[in-house]
Amino acid sequence: MSSQKIHDRSQLASILQEAKADGTVVVTTNGCFDVLHLGHLRYLQAARQLGDLLVVAVNSDSSVRELKGENRPLVPESERAEMLAGLACVSYVVIFPELTPINLLAELKPNIHVKGGDYKLEELVEREVVEAHGGKVIVGLNVPGKSTTNLIEVICERYKDTDLENAS
Repeated sequence: MSSQKIHDRSQLASILQEAKADGTVVVTTNGCFDVLHLGHLRYLQAARQLGDLLVVAVNSDSSVRELKGENRPLVPESERAEMLAGLACVSYVVIFPELTPINLLAELKPNIHVKGGDYKLEELVEREVVEAHGGKVIVGLNVPGKSTTNLIEVICERYKDTDLENAS
């Protein structure tokens, strides 16, 4: 059941500490994951291949609003977390309220932290905390042309002159 993959940060830190003690390589990534799409799936599958466990940290609704604007998220945090937990490549999901994952990563201490190709290693605010705990940061995993922003633009364009109540 996917809900068994969703934990709060203290529970998850304990689980990961035990796993790492057994030699498990823990990979983390983070993001809004609003309107899950093929780009997300392929990115998460690639991230999972880098280690034994993949932890996805999901921005809370309030942090998504601060990062993306008042019209986002489109999907509530609990639903975004459940969708991600339902993916076979995802081991655990945690929701975090901060704008950056720095505090969460300091608690989780991943072996590897992954970000998409639209980021530059030297610009990642979380790099320092991951490396301070002996971890490595990898950037560049992404699927060109597949993003939530692109998907929203396509939907808006296709349905701009449509009566949505009768569009189903």
